[in-house]
Amino acid sequence: MPLSSIPALVHALGPRVDEFRERLIRWSDQNSGSENASGLIAMAELLRREFATIAAHDGAIELVQLPDHAAPVLRVTFHPNAPRRILFSGHYDTVYGASHAFQRCERLGDDRLRGPGVIDMKGGLLVMLAALEAFLQTASADQIGGEILLTPDEETGSVASRGLLEAAALSKTFSFALVFEPARENGDLVRARMGTGIFKAVCRGRAAHAGRAPEQGRNAIVALAEYLPLVHALNQEFSGVLLNIGRISGGEAVNIVPDLAVAEINVRIARATDAERVLARLRALAEPINQREGFSLQIEGAFNRLPKEVTPVDEAIFRAWQKTAAKLGCQLGWQDVGGGSDGNLLAAAGLPTLDGLGPVGNHLHSPNEYVELRSLAQRAQIAALFLHDLAENPELIEGIS
Repeated sequence: MPLSSIPALVHALGPRVDEFRERLIRWSDQNSGSENASGLIAMAELLRREFATIAAHDGAIELVQLPDHAAPVLRVTFHPNAPRRILFSGHYDTVYGASHAFQRCERLGDDRLRGPGVIDMKGGLLVMLAALEAFLQTASADQIGGEILLTPDEETGSVASRGLLEAAALSKTFSFALVFEPARENGDLVRARMGTGIFKAVCRGRAAHAGRAPEQGRNAIVALAEYLPLVHALNQEFSGVLLNIGRISGGEAVNIVPDLAVAEINVRIARATDAERVLARLRALAEPINQREGFSLQIEGAFNRLPKEVTPVDEAIFRAWQKTAAKLGCQLGWQDVGGGSDGNLLAAAGLPTLDGLGPVGNHLHSPNEYVELRSLAQRAQIAALFLHDLAENPELIEGIS
């Protein structure tokens, strides 16, 4: 498509890379680790000032206090009476606490910025804001309204913000959700996400003196060590399921037969129907130990996010997004990933969801985290043009009312 046929406001995002870089540096240099309450509150206030430009379009902006969490959700609305409304999702917490060594951004040549949260997901928030600022200046912008929810606890499982996200998804207010988590390293969007859960295998035995009366003891560590290889073998038993035994603890003094041993297990599932199947197998494998005198092996925990499975409506949204990207010379695919996001919660609540709309980068959750700076403008252009195309053509996406 000739550039002249693309709305000028969308095209004008391209040369703004330097501006976007400096804004992202300001955001990422503000620590907002998931456990850093003061840093999260400061970040929320910073974003409240920046996103006020969106609320200026007949909307509102507020910091919503959460139960059992010091930091708020930033909620922004615009064009509340538009014929179609979209939910925009993101988070402003990172995995880097206030004492972590990784605290400041650093340029890596002309096109890369390394820094805490630059890709996961402060870069995604920047893409969201830039796209909306451009779209809301177009002639047909009043045809689409929306709500933005930026949460402070996604990296720790969205425990506090979960209810707000699910209520939005269940409200039947929105046609679909757009999640600005990072794109894949090759630029692909996210198709499906695995559901995640953390479980504990808690084995109890009986303490005894290891030298004086070892026969009176029941060694919980030995029993748990017998159980865990069977758990690991479930990776071969189930397709689309990943189990990782990540931590083991137990015992006290070495002259005591240990009466407690605990293993923490991360479980990921591709299908919601696997949740009960996997849990049932974990419990069944524990039964032979439970049948022994003096032993107990119990499974504790739950899935905190069910899988984001793909629906026909999701596929239709992706096709429309893909066509929009092609107009800008960008060929997009999408792929299944193992990590979870708030997109899992929205999709599980029944809201069609397109995820991975943020910029391109890599090494998230590490001190080598970086973003490709040109992708900030590119992904903002795609999002803005998609919204423009949808406003101009309400029938753009099959199956969306």
